[in-house]
Amino acid sequence: MDLNKATLIGRLTADPESRTTPNGQTVVSFSIATNLVWKDANGEKKEKTEFHNMVAWRKLAEIITQYLKKGSRIYIEGRLQTRSWEDQNGIKKYRTEIIADNMIMLDNKGANVENKTPSPDNKDSAPQKDENEEEEINIEDIPF
Repeated sequence: MDLNKATLIGRLTADPESRTTPNGQTVVSFSIATNLVWKDANGEKKEKTEFHNMVAWRKLAEIITQYLKKGSRIYIEGRLQTRSWEDQNGIKKYRTEIIADNMIMLDNKGANVENKTPSPDNKDSAPQKDENEEEEINIEDIPF
């Protein structure tokens, strides 16, 4: 049995680029940056950033185009695929990409829009929420 699976958590380096194929399928290309932080033998903090080329098709491509932008933090699963082509000078080029199968948006929706915590000088400005009370999910808030 073989396995070709990539799992990443990172941030988009630019807005996704969407296009439609001649047969009407939506495809989106984007890049994700992931960071590795460690301390070297001298105790100094080191950091390395990797950039990953991503491709998504059909409905997932539409969701990514609609909801994500540069800086969006996501969890993404997919498979590695390398494609090749010849450039205009006849030189063979290669590009390894992750073909996305699944994606979870990790940014807090509306985090900067509404603060549910009442201010100290106006305690009646927002309702108090019981810690054990579960928040109801509205089906209209789900993006897919």
